[in-house]
Amino acid sequence: MSVHYLEHLLAPRSIAVIGASERAGSLGRIVFDNLRSGGYAGKLFAVNPKYQSLDGVACHSSIAAIGQVVDLILVTTPAATVPAIVDAAGRAGTRSAAILSAGFGETGPAGKAIEEKLLAVAKSHGLRIIGPNCLGIMRPSLHLNATIARRMAFPGSIALVSQSGAVAAALIDSAQVSEFGFSNVISMGAGIDLDIGEVLDFLTHDLETRSILIYLEEVRNARRFVSALRAAARAKPVIVLKAGRHLQTGSNKLDMSDDAAFDAVLRRCGAVRVRTYAELFSAEQLIGAGRLPRGNRLAVVSNGSGPGVMAADYTSAAGVVIAHLSQQTLAALDACLPAHWSHKNPVDIHGDATAERFAAALGPVLKDEGVDAVLTLFSPQQVLTADTAAQTIVDCVKRSAKPVLTAWLGERDVSAGRSLAAEAKLPVFRSPENAVAAFGTLAEYRMAQDLLLEVPPPLASVAAPDLALAQSIGSGASRSGRTQLNEVEAARLLGCFGIPFAQTEIGNSAKEVRAIAKRIGFPVAIKLLSGDIEHLSDVKGVCLGIRGEETLMREYAALMKRVAHLRPDARIDGVTVQPMVEKRYGRRLKIGVANQPVFGRVISFGAGGVLSEAMQDNAVGLPPLNRRLAQDLVSRTRASHLLLPYRHIPEADTDAILEILLRVSDLVCALPWVIEIEINPLIADESGCIAVDARIVIDHKIPDPDSRFSHLAIHPYPADLESREVLRDGQELHVRPIRPEDATLELAFANRLSERSYYMRFFSAGRGLSPVMLARLTQVDYDRELALIALAQDDEGAESIIGVARYSADPDAESCEFAVTIDDQWNGRGVASLLMRRLMQVARNSGYSCMTGSVLPENFSMLKLASHLGFQRKKDLEDPTIVKVVRSLTDPSDAPPP
Repeated sequence: MSVHYLEHLLAPRSIAVIGASERAGSLGRIVFDNLRSGGYAGKLFAVNPKYQSLDGVACHSSIAAIGQVVDLILVTTPAATVPAIVDAAGRAGTRSAAILSAGFGETGPAGKAIEEKLLAVAKSHGLRIIGPNCLGIMRPSLHLNATIARRMAFPGSIALVSQSGAVAAALIDSAQVSEFGFSNVISMGAGIDLDIGEVLDFLTHDLETRSILIYLEEVRNARRFVSALRAAARAKPVIVLKAGRHLQTGSNKLDMSDDAAFDAVLRRCGAVRVRTYAELFSAEQLIGAGRLPRGNRLAVVSNGSGPGVMAADYTSAAGVVIAHLSQQTLAALDACLPAHWSHKNPVDIHGDATAERFAAALGPVLKDEGVDAVLTLFSPQQVLTADTAAQTIVDCVKRSAKPVLTAWLGERDVSAGRSLAAEAKLPVFRSPENAVAAFGTLAEYRMAQDLLLEVPPPLASVAAPDLALAQSIGSGASRSGRTQLNEVEAARLLGCFGIPFAQTEIGNSAKEVRAIAKRIGFPVAIKLLSGDIEHLSDVKGVCLGIRGEETLMREYAALMKRVAHLRPDARIDGVTVQPMVEKRYGRRLKIGVANQPVFGRVISFGAGGVLSEAMQDNAVGLPPLNRRLAQDLVSRTRASHLLLPYRHIPEADTDAILEILLRVSDLVCALPWVIEIEINPLIADESGCIAVDARIVIDHKIPDPDSRFSHLAIHPYPADLESREVLRDGQELHVRPIRPEDATLELAFANRLSERSYYMRFFSAGRGLSPVMLARLTQVDYDRELALIALAQDDEGAESIIGVARYSADPDAESCEFAVTIDDQWNGRGVASLLMRRLMQVARNSGYSCMTGSVLPENFSMLKLASHLGFQRKKDLEDPTIVKVVRSLTDPSDAPPP
């Protein structure tokens, strides 16, 4: 297989330090010394025309004077000199640069001009840049310390990616105390070229990396970041520390005050977020242990009541639920504990507990089906020593698959127990709160991994939308120069997607308002209609419960007078008249859609009515939604508790609420010109729900529906690519994009391949797919990668995969690379040709101009198929043992037949 295009940058075989120096404290001196003292395993060159040699190492006058192609240059010279240096390096064949120097865009217009020149020069040579103003990179397995940090990281399996050099240096230092090791340390610096999403792509495929830690301050390319993060999280744990939770940036980058949107992104990407610097490594250790809980129900076993109460107090803040112990568990505890034990969770086994009592209590708690994990709390006591307690816990843990966390309260008297537990790879903490917080992170990670498997289509509800009418409503408003629909238009647009809305009509005079009210029937509500007044409550612009004509006329006149006094500048477009929606047990909810500057459209749900802003009860999710994702969105609000039955109040129709959320998601996916929606209130009771007010903001230009869903951070499942195909021998096949739930079918397909077919596809003689590889093959993002599968039915109607064709985007985002595999028993029947023609058509429609493939020279059937499909053979410059096949996709007349 081809070498990853970042291999030369992040795992270089040769390095030239530009600006290597004898001057103590200079960047050139520090990084050159770090490379030499670390014992870098590759070739090291010094470049500085001022010197003949540095500490016995020959020093070259320029990059060209080295006389051979260098994988990576480390630039430490002043900013003004960097564009020319990068130009010279590009001419010499170098394709990677790490710019440690500062003085670019962060300094103002002059520095920005240098930065833009640097980028232009690098792009002209296809040279990739990390930095500027970065700490550098480390690859401990290569003894590579190409940084200005004080010390080299220990080797290990954790990759650290940081947008702050200072944070990276501090984490390296902290990790050495706990003996954590790294596969990579990558400091992004200003990140003017290389994107964090590209780095994640590299780390996903890096065999030395088991887990990824990210310190993040901003996201530039949302779609690439989300796609790469989802791919990485499928293969290995990804833990994120995002800074600036309350910082207002005022830029078009991610506004770090919008924490809820970022949390929604991580939740859908299978990654987990930690809130503090200290939690990064404890979260990695806990998740890396491989014991994931089924949920967030925690049992606490403590040899004292106080610590147990402290743990229980912190569970709500950590998103953890104190588990309810079953009657069977309580009976088992009654049999082994003193009569005055707590009789509930937390389980207090008392300070006089022996090792036998500890084991007798821990056993049934671990077996309880209502318990997802157990936290043991140990305080120093006379009867039981810490090391004996630790050994007891370790022995019990061996008989269970559930996560067990341990907290050792104190220092000298518990240190032996803490050390023994750590040696047994049990998570150890010094306080109940830290342990509970860590379990909350673990449970959140498990939930995120579950949500990662959800791949909703763009239209997930049971209602078929009227897209033509919806488009005409938006076009009509746009032609009149408006960016906000009036309430009647909003009601009609929501109606196009089956969202029930109270009957709404517009009156422009007292006479018209009276006539409408008489027609629809009292009681009614009237609302001011004005695009200039965002919050009607500011002018008391809503009048409810009007039960007669006389009251209606009085309220209408007072409303007009009040608005003229408070907002004489506002344009008044009339008032809307609605029947008064009166539901005895109605709950007022709010559904919103907003355009997040980086991640596009987000959907929110929470409590509605006039108190919605004061309560701030909102959960945020990313479209597209399906029922599982909508349910998760609702469950994360306080309003979800109001939907449950209480005394004489019946349960609200939750299914109806979920269906409304799905229809809002459908609208968001289908209409990229809808920028904001606020449905408030949505009134729900036991019989269903209905919207009574809505505000919809649209783009001033109404584009055609966007087939690539560029307004969404997550590409929906492309249901439109599903089809039934017939081979030339009459065999019918079901062709569709692959889904995560196809993992079992994909594994069976791979296992059926002959040794030769397996080798031709994976360039490996081994057999079987690892869990990581299986996830990578079946969990695709449908944007930068796509896999089409052909399924055939057996005599009993069971489907099996008999062919797969896939492409993945190249770094230039203009070309893509394909791979195709066919079940040996189906070779020669046209399956490969069918799948490849469909794949090429999809790639063309997605905007790719070129498709390439890597083929082994002895794979004659693949080379013949490629030739038949119009591919040309070329040499693979990086691997001469591979035949490169290339085909342009830009000629519409050359499109494969449907």
